[in-house]
Amino acid sequence: QPQLVESGGGLVQPGRSLRLSCVVSGTAFRFVTMDWYRQAPGTQRELVASISGGGNTNYADSVKDRFTISRDNAENTLYLQMNSLKPEDTAVYYCHSRLGYWGQGTQVTVSS
Repeated sequence: QPQLVESGGGLVQPGRSLRLSCVVSGTAFRFVTMDWYRQAPGTQRELVASISGGGNTNYADSVKDRFTISRDNAENTLYLQMNSLKPEDTAVYYCHSRLGYWGQGTQVTVSS
């Protein structure tokens, strides 16, 4: 059974950093494009960043130059390094496999 388990969220002050992880099991990972989405209260889920099996990346304009998506295919793990965090980055962050699977989400709160 496919499982995507996120971790690394929390409460952080503006300007600080967090690193999210997503461990994938029970489904293919190495050649599958993976995404990070986020959803703030009262808003639609939005695509934050994507990475192909070959390592090509894409970012939402709102996080470009601040966030970095990466993957470790040997460990079936997806990462999102988030730097220079802003209050508007506050949301639940979800890991997504293009095979159609979602993680349970991890809360990121940016506040002083």
